[in-house]
Amino acid sequence: MRLVIVTGMSGAGKTIALKILEDLGFYCVDNLPVSLVEKFAELIMERDPDGMEGAAIGLDIRNGEGLSEMSHIFQNWDEKKIPYHVLFLDCSDEILIKRYKETRRAHPLAGRGRIDKGIAREREQVGFLKKRADTIIDTSMLLTRELRQELEKIFIRNQKFANLYVTVLSFGFKYGIPADADLVFDVRFLPNPYYVEELRSHTGEEKEVQDYVRQGGKADIFLEKLSDMMEFLIPNYIAEGKNQLVIAVGCTGGKHRSVAIATALYSRLKAHSEWGLKIEHRDIDKDSKRGK
Repeated sequence: MRLVIVTGMSGAGKTIALKILEDLGFYCVDNLPVSLVEKFAELIMERDPDGMEGAAIGLDIRNGEGLSEMSHIFQNWDEKKIPYHVLFLDCSDEILIKRYKETRRAHPLAGRGRIDKGIAREREQVGFLKKRADTIIDTSMLLTRELRQELEKIFIRNQKFANLYVTVLSFGFKYGIPADADLVFDVRFLPNPYYVEELRSHTGEEKEVQDYVRQGGKADIFLEKLSDMMEFLIPNYIAEGKNQLVIAVGCTGGKHRSVAIATALYSRLKAHSEWGLKIEHRDIDKDSKRGK
């Protein structure tokens, strides 16, 4: 029987994570008073119901000052060698503020004050949980289905989770560099399908465009060097505690070259199952009549 503590920032998706774990066969309890956590864990471990993957307890700032008692509970479990997994869901302040404004809900620590002040106070109070976490998932850019995939990977397929989610993002420079990009690569030096009439209306997701972009071999050399760089950088980012990485690949309009190279890079990175990975083409449908 596996015991999972689901915690993190308010608004980061703990409720959704618990629902996903419930779908995956976990017995889930949300907002259990800390004073009952040890007793609940003891009972669930003794019974170990057939067909149940484990039990998950949702804990957050709603427990008030009692939340700090989890440090003592963790220590007891460590001494008794009780297996448990702490899942911490995090999110950027900007996205949390946006979510609260969209739902018109009050942050539990903000009262009648500003949301950002409540978030700052919460980060201080749950900081010890983040330090104890076995897995930290940043949901700032995750869709629900992507969160489900990561939880399935961790708790069902028992694959190692390296706490890093990589987004390969194609874009067009004429629409601006993505604000959340960590690494930006310019592929405007490659052959441009925009100037080929029969390819202009197509995109870099299609083989004809990809073949045109890769003619002459420069694209393949670039991809080889870029892949080598990612093989070096990503493990070092993980070691430094980074949990989100956006690799942005740009051309003029974000329809042909950047899409082709981003797609090829994504295919190469897919070999690493220990990294969360997704691909997005930000500008592929923009300016369909004139897009480059």
